[in-house]
Amino acid sequence: MALATTSASMADAVRGAERDKKFFESVEGEWVGPGEIVAGKYKGTKFSCSFTGSTPDGKVGMTLDGDCRVGVFSQKMSATVQHSGSKGYKGTFLDGAAGKGLDIVSGNVVDAHKVIFALNRNQLKGVMQARIPDDNTMNVTVSVRVDEELVPVIGMSLKRVDNSAVGAIARK
Repeated sequence: MALATTSASMADAVRGAERDKKFFESVEGEWVGPGEIVAGKYKGTKFSCSFTGSTPDGKVGMTLDGDCRVGVFSQKMSATVQHSGSKGYKGTFLDGAAGKGLDIVSGNVVDAHKVIFALNRNQLKGVMQARIPDDNTMNVTVSVRVDEELVPVIGMSLKRVDNSAVGAIARK
């Protein structure tokens, strides 16, 4: 009985790792699109972003690297996460909480189309959710915790511009 339970949990772990890897590979490529600050001091500010998505060699995770522009001003943006044992995924948004950004302190791939990461910077707690409903669309929402409620603060709707749905092609 113990052997059957162990085999089943190992099979679930392998399926989970493959699902995670497939999700992150679907992020690879060039993405552009609009975003908006939907709450807080800068509510209503619209911006445009351009990102390159990549995955690390030999590890499960991703990096989105690029910039966002408001008028003539441009700000470098990046998020990097990698699998980190029992906490799921860890990484940084911008340069992490030690700099001007946020730490990604945990997270998991919910299903083949969605990932959620917990964000932290001092007393600020929040989540970043990325949803990929089809091969060419990625929606990203950043929410912060206010009292007991998560309040959306930033939303982006990105489109793939490299003409290749990565998840649909075999890698060599």
